[in-house]
Amino acid sequence: MDFEEDEWNQISNNPIVFQTIKNDVSLEIEDTSHKSYKLRFKEGGKIHMFRVVGKFRLTWDDDDIL
Repeated sequence: MDFEEDEWNQISNNPIVFQTIKNDVSLEIEDTSHKSYKLRFKEGGKIHMFRVVGKFRLTWDDDDIL
C-alpha cells in the first residue's frame, strides 16, 4: 500500500493508523471479491490497518468520509 506523503501521516505503529493531513484525500480499495471502492476522506480522517490471516483489514469512521 502506498500513502502519499503530502496526503497522509502514519500516526501509530501498533496498531497501524494513518491520518489525512488535508481535505478531500481519496483512497481506492479493492476488496477480496475484487470490487473497487473509492473513499474520500476529510482532513484529520483516520484509517486503521491490521493484518489477519495474511490479509489486511482496514477500518475507518464513516464521519471521516466526505
